[in-house]
Amino acid sequence: QVQLVESGGGLVQAGGSLRLSCAASGRIVSINTMGYYRQAPGKQREVVATITSGGSTNYADSVKGRFTISRDNAKNTVYLQMNSLKPEDTAVYYCNADIRRFGTFVNYWGQGTQVTVSS
Repeated sequence: QVQLVESGGGLVQAGGSLRLSCAASGRIVSINTMGYYRQAPGKQREVVATITSGGSTNYADSVKGRFTISRDNAKNTVYLQMNSLKPEDTAVYYCNADIRRFGTFVNYWGQGTQVTVSS
């Protein structure tokens, strides 16, 4: 079985920083795109940032210049460095990954981690 285990959420004041981590474990052949999504109360889940196995990144306009996504392929881990946090960044952040176990890629989600930014 494959698991995505997240860590690093918490409470921070506006302007502060947090670093999220997400490690994939299990019988993994390879991992394609990894990313973070977030869902605020009463809103739909939205993409925050993604990174391919080759290191190409994409960001939501709302986080460009403040968040940085990176990954360590040897550790099957993705990171999200969040700087200059704003109250509107408050949400549950979910890790996502396309993981190949045997023949095809399957999409997996982490359990989610709460990020709360106080004003």
